[in-house]
Amino acid sequence: MATATFRVWRGDREGGRFQDYSTVVSEGMVVLDAMHRVQAEQAHDLALRWNCKAGKCGSCSAEINGMPRLMCMTRLNQLPLDKPVTVEPLRAFPPVRDLVTDVSWNFEVKKSIKPFKSRVPDAPDGTWRMAQKDVDRVQEFRKCIECFLCQDVCHVLREHRKFAEFAGPRYFVHMAALEMHPLDVEDRTAELKGTHSIGYCNITTCCRKVCPENITITENAIIPLKERVADRFYDPLTKLFRILRGGDSRRSTGPPR
Repeated sequence: MATATFRVWRGDREGGRFQDYSTVVSEGMVVLDAMHRVQAEQAHDLALRWNCKAGKCGSCSAEINGMPRLMCMTRLNQLPLDKPVTVEPLRAFPPVRDLVTDVSWNFEVKKSIKPFKSRVPDAPDGTWRMAQKDVDRVQEFRKCIECFLCQDVCHVLREHRKFAEFAGPRYFVHMAALEMHPLDVEDRTAELKGTHSIGYCNITTCCRKVCPENITITENAIIPLKERVADRFYDPLTKLFRILRGGDSRRSTGPPR
């Protein structure tokens, strides 16, 4: 048994401050265990979200020593316990109380994205045929648990506050899952450029580094989507092709779907 100090942010939308709590910790504990012990023994009104305690629900997102992480997946033996462990809510989103933030903006963004639109079945029995490599390509994106750590660390949202015009990495992953699906025929390229402003992303890979599911957000989702936008709107050969056709081409000349 040992004792550790946790510097926890306490407050609400009006403001708040950090408060120190010293508590007993033991081998195998994670930060969420420590917060539960603090809640049970010292701060009964401490507000925090959690559900599965297995890194699959995304509920217990917080910033631990300044790094966006899941409390249930952050072991105390990974942290320097000789000094206070700072635990605070996600900085990109409005605080509700203590470690709870209002992440409802994310769900409004999701509503604005064109949903999956299937192509006509291409087999005599009324089903579809897909290549396994095309299925494998989008499978990675479906691992997202919507913890919103990638949204929190993204500088476009965290520092520049472009919530009204930028979808953020989580929803570029969602759009990549749709755009690269072998059965989807919807076209979201114009929205990626305009409504969702993917051009604001300067591919720093900070979102990938905090993803608890190790989704290759930047390289496998964002960059291919940016390439589609570049092909459609900025490639000189594509522009010439549109002029010769007398109108806009519907599909990008980028990577095959």
